[in-house]
Amino acid sequence: MPPVEPIKSRPIRIGILGCGRISANHFKSIEAHADDLELVAVCDDDPVKLAAAVSEHGVTGHASLEAMLDAGNLDVVSICTPSGQHCQQAQAIARRGVHVMTEKPMATRWRDGLDMVQACDESGVHLFVIKQNRRNATLQMLKRAVDQKRFGRIHMVHINVFWTRPQEYYDSSRWRGTWELDGGAFMNQASHYVDLIEWLIGPVADVHAMTGTLARDIEVEDSGVLNIRWRSGALGSMAVTMLTYPKNYEGSITILGEKGTVRVGGVAVNQIEHWEFEDEHPDDASIADASYETTSVYGFGHPLYYRNVIDVLRGEADPDTDGRDGLKSLEVLIAAYLSARDGQTVSLPLEY
Repeated sequence: MPPVEPIKSRPIRIGILGCGRISANHFKSIEAHADDLELVAVCDDDPVKLAAAVSEHGVTGHASLEAMLDAGNLDVVSICTPSGQHCQQAQAIARRGVHVMTEKPMATRWRDGLDMVQACDESGVHLFVIKQNRRNATLQMLKRAVDQKRFGRIHMVHINVFWTRPQEYYDSSRWRGTWELDGGAFMNQASHYVDLIEWLIGPVADVHAMTGTLARDIEVEDSGVLNIRWRSGALGSMAVTMLTYPKNYEGSITILGEKGTVRVGGVAVNQIEHWEFEDEHPDDASIADASYETTSVYGFGHPLYYRNVIDVLRGEADPDTDGRDGLKSLEVLIAAYLSARDGQTVSLPLEY
């Protein structure tokens, strides 16, 4: 991608595409960075949601992305729409020379993810894929321990996502629980946990998955299991369900290594439950401080992610997670779905 001209002497002008459930985190993040960001437009094809956002934030509302882009005055658009729409929307935004932020997953199809990266490259704009949970204090500590090789050789990794989504959740919007626009428990709800597979442990060699639609009236899976072999030789697994009674119970990762054992649990990897290494490190005294109480499975990382976007657009930093980083977890997701469909192990990379 050619060098991007930094935005130095004025606020960065941002628009929000999609005013549904996740957009609240974006509006709060923009408010938290009011010195650097100016919300100039919102867009939604639902007139009720659009009117509410316009009223609350006092900005211009648009019923279509094209209309918002035609109005101009945008530096970046944050995509908060159903996942299956991200590809076409990102390409349309990029063609106008506007930077793109997108919620997880970046796309529901492998080819769509590749097309998004290519479109942003060709237009000379940034593609930011939001992975806000990476910014959680618990996972930052775990990432440092991995990078510092405190585990020695990692032998085994296990991830649990035991949450609940009642039928009413899926019935609330026609796109929920569909292959085209949403994806299932792995693709949607557990997407940030799939991201940990590569971000923390490294490149994946093989996956073997089984999925089931056990209790919800939807097209996609409400539960699934995944076996993983990393290129390092480490073995692991992941168990995901949206059927936990009566509420979200656990989002956890356990790493067993040659010289260390760690479990980060809680409802959304928000509590360090076990932390033991052969060596000592100053981080060890910060375990209690890193853990926190949460009622939100989204975590509190959106403002921190926005901080990086601002710094990148100011020309002062590199992206924490760009389109190519987003492709890494998307590749694991697509491989898992191919494996579950065909009943066989799928090796990565999907393409050479």
